[in-house]
Amino acid sequence: MTQAFDTLSVGQAIDGTPFSPTRESIRAFCEASLDFNPLHLDDEYMQGSFGKTSFGGIIMHGMNNFGVITKMMTDWLYPIGGVQRRLETRWKAPVKPGDTIYPRAVITALRVTEKSRWITLDVEVRNQRDETVAVGEAMAEFPDFIAGLR
Repeated sequence: MTQAFDTLSVGQAIDGTPFSPTRESIRAFCEASLDFNPLHLDDEYMQGSFGKTSFGGIIMHGMNNFGVITKMMTDWLYPIGGVQRRLETRWKAPVKPGDTIYPRAVITALRVTEKSRWITLDVEVRNQRDETVAVGEAMAEFPDFIAGLR
């Protein structure tokens, strides 16, 4: 798998699978995460305002964005011998039922150490209106022990 790492370059982009949350998928995430916050379940509650913010309806969990990014990373990394080691994200805008979000990452750095090989990536999730809904940074490793397993 060392060869796969050697083919990577700064600026290389990775596109993930688009995701379109529904009321049902948001409810399922509530049940899986045990997070029953009315932000995700109660349209009447969400008609109110939260300080200077008004969402106008239920919103998807921010951690669901995290999952969409993680899916993109593992779908890309695992077949080429990589492992996601870190992901930090910031939510920039709400995602609502009916939206479609598109995860993407760009390699920003490659590093070889005595023990392993590493990449750093900027990650971003945009919606169908090309608005940024989440941003962050990820780190992945291409360890020798995984190459030995294949």
